[in-house]
Amino acid sequence: MEGDGFRREMLDPAVISLPLQGRLRDGTDLHDVLIDLHFAYRGGPDAAQARVRELIETAIRDVGSDAPQGVDDAKTLPGGQYVVARLESRVIRAIIRLDREAGQGRAGKQAIHRIWPDFQVRPLLHSSAATIKATAAHAAFAALGDGIVWAVLDSGIAGDHPHFAKHRNLELPPPLEHQDLTGGGSPLTDEYGHGTHVAGIIAGALTGTPDRPIRAARRSRDEHGEIRYDPVNVETLTGVAPKCKLVSYKVLDENGSGLSSTIIAAFQEIHRINDFGRDLKIHGVNLSVGYPFDPEWFACGQSPLCLEVNRLVKSGVMVVAAAGNTGYVWNQDHRGGAVAAGADLTINDPGNAEAAITVGSTHRDMPHTYGVSYFSSKGPTGDGRLKPDLVAPGERILSCAAGKLRAGDGAGAWEYLEDSGTSMAAPHVSGAIAAFLSIKREFIGQPEKVKEIFLSAAVDLGRVKEFQGHGLLDLMKAIQSC
Repeated sequence: MEGDGFRREMLDPAVISLPLQGRLRDGTDLHDVLIDLHFAYRGGPDAAQARVRELIETAIRDVGSDAPQGVDDAKTLPGGQYVVARLESRVIRAIIRLDREAGQGRAGKQAIHRIWPDFQVRPLLHSSAATIKATAAHAAFAALGDGIVWAVLDSGIAGDHPHFAKHRNLELPPPLEHQDLTGGGSPLTDEYGHGTHVAGIIAGALTGTPDRPIRAARRSRDEHGEIRYDPVNVETLTGVAPKCKLVSYKVLDENGSGLSSTIIAAFQEIHRINDFGRDLKIHGVNLSVGYPFDPEWFACGQSPLCLEVNRLVKSGVMVVAAAGNTGYVWNQDHRGGAVAAGADLTINDPGNAEAAITVGSTHRDMPHTYGVSYFSSKGPTGDGRLKPDLVAPGERILSCAAGKLRAGDGAGAWEYLEDSGTSMAAPHVSGAIAAFLSIKREFIGQPEKVKEIFLSAAVDLGRVKEFQGHGLLDLMKAIQSC
């Protein structure tokens, strides 16, 4: 990084991650960071946290800064691996220097292992139950998600949506509780609309009556290019695991924006609720959020968010992640023209996490004909692993409307609207696994075994592995295979 104009000793590559090195341009610019603690620090994690807090206070005092910066106490949990903070570039440099001088290469003396940027995450937007054979599993095995709890880390869930009333999906027994980690205090509201749409794919159900029909619509364009809403005549709309309980962890704000540290804070809460794997109360997590991976930042699958996904899976929790919607790009040909094409190596974080079930998108009801969605991120990962793991319906999926999804001209009257993206594909897999676990309870707490079952049961669509992974999700085949 000497070409950036910084001295090597001030930007120790063993401590400063590459993406943060690229951002430290001005001494007083502020950065959201995750300070990764040394596990071997003398006195343990709490002592390391206390030492880092002391270093930050000393550095701020030494540089004479009065900027609004410091440790985020709400996200820095006792005994955790990370100290979450907002700091100036010069303060970051100072704490590295102070930590290095105190340690002088002696084991257990340095508190800081590495400092990462707190990456901004975003939602991965862009008759499906029958496509993955969920309706057949409901009828044949009563695989409805009873007794299973799934966490939705997203923009919140609209608690007043009628889709979640019949099976009381959002009513939780203690100590389970919905949490707003954005600071807003309202996990059962969804100004952005993304989380409610995702949640409705996983669980819930609504049956219309002659007096109270379901208000659902699909969007289309007329001959003048104007968007119109065409009513859909449906009697019942059902999630893949209709009776599954849902826990809302609100990690995205009203604009669909959030930070990776907020997701990690949600993971830490799930660890705590589950007594760190000793008493599973939350069985799975859906992550329809992420950010594009840049191979110059760090080794693929080794970001703090990916590592925390792996740790959560090791504790017994299923983690399902959207692959991303960056699989379609414009290339420039030799004549200087723009050519549309699919792009490999486009899996988003945290979909790059080894232990996650990473989900790409396919057509709603004709996957064998149309294959993998044009926008669906393609593998392999940057280090050559096969991803995505599965594909599931993600094009024009009809689910719960809330917030900004419902706010467009003419959209306000509808309870259900369609949306597209791997964000919609991932909850199909979350719901399918919840349904599976509700009747195959011996596999609760064995996410790696469950992943193996679902990958083995996937249906080959005849597409290359880098596009389809192991193939199309098949709930019936997964149930019947064990």
